Amino acid sequence: MIENELKKEWSFLLKKLSVQFGELDIEGIIFLIGVQELGKGYHKFKKDEKLAVMHIAICTLLEPYGHYEFIGRDTDGWPHWKINEKLPALKPMQQSALMQQAILEYFKKNL
Repeated sequence: MIENELKKEWSFLLKKLSVQFGELDIEGIIFLIGVQELGKGYHKFKKDEKLAVMHIAICTLLEPYGHYEFIGRDTDGWPHWKINEKLPALKPMQQSALMQQAILEYFKKNL
């Protein structure tokens, strides 16, 4: 995705989400995606559960790029993935752009 187009679409998504959830940063959006993908609705999560919820989102977001493969849910309903392809070393700005692009693709498919 071209950088200017990415910025434009990202700004639009942030505005759209802010109507329902208030101002969010990328970590907040990742958390929301994780809660959605967990499928248990929002409730108070313990600190380690919050990290697990964010991991669910990251795996979900990077699965279409071939980095993760969904292997199923455990007895408590938590989804699990296996690593297919290690992420290349990316600079912080590259990581941010990759996650923004993956988030945009996620919302295009799921809205």
